[in-house]
Amino acid sequence: MFRARSIARLTVQTAVSRKAALAALVCVALAACALPKHPDASAPAPDPFNPAATQLLDDTQWELTGWKNADGTARDVPHSEGTKSITLDLSTATGQRRAGGFSGCNRYMGSYTLKDGKLGFGPLAGTRMACATPAGQMEGDYLAALSHIDRSGVQMRDPQQLLLVLDDGSTLTFARRAK
Repeated sequence: MFRARSIARLTVQTAVSRKAALAALVCVALAACALPKHPDASAPAPDPFNPAATQLLDDTQWELTGWKNADGTARDVPHSEGTKSITLDLSTATGQRRAGGFSGCNRYMGSYTLKDGKLGFGPLAGTRMACATPAGQMEGDYLAALSHIDRSGVQMRDPQQLLLVLDDGSTLTFARRAK
């Protein structure tokens, strides 16, 4: 009887030791699989108005999410579920820099340039539908703003943003869209 208890106790101790060893092995394996933290991950975001940053704009799609007037007041930007957002698409698919998007009521298209760290647009053409929606009422101002860009800023870290500062001091903020 004494021998049976000793064997049972030894069996329990062995099982506990195996479980502890397995748990330790799992912890070591998980620690070995942890991704190292890149030293730049905690660095401050780079200056979005660095002229080199605008070179990252080719083949990107953006959605207008904010419009701050020169006096600091915010302008309402329609972008709710069920309404189509104002968009800006920049593409080099044809071998030329082509811009296009939805301006609140109509589609627009034209060329764009990236020169001296500034995004600029050539003449823009568009469809000619009339709209009474809030985005449709903003369309004329939005298209005019694209021809009055003073500075361009690009933030490619999350949240990715495109900032267009107009010559009157207003700022249009775009969020990056997936293709």
